[in-house]
Amino acid sequence: MKINKYVEDLRAKSAAELNDELVAAKKELFNLRFQNATNQLDNTSRIKEVRKNIARIQTVMSESASK
Repeated sequence: MKINKYVEDLRAKSAAELNDELVAAKKELFNLRFQNATNQLDNTSRIKEVRKNIARIQTVMSESASK
């Protein structure tokens, strides 16, 4: 499955790499919201996908912090 592969890739990364990926995903979400507000966004489902990816990154970060 595509999602499981993404989570496995996240778990293989270090805390700094996860943090960088989180920042990049949040910037992408901001840009998508801005495009949506100005009616320039074609694929609105991308917002939902990025939000879920942010949640996945945060979950992996909290899992690794509790170990």
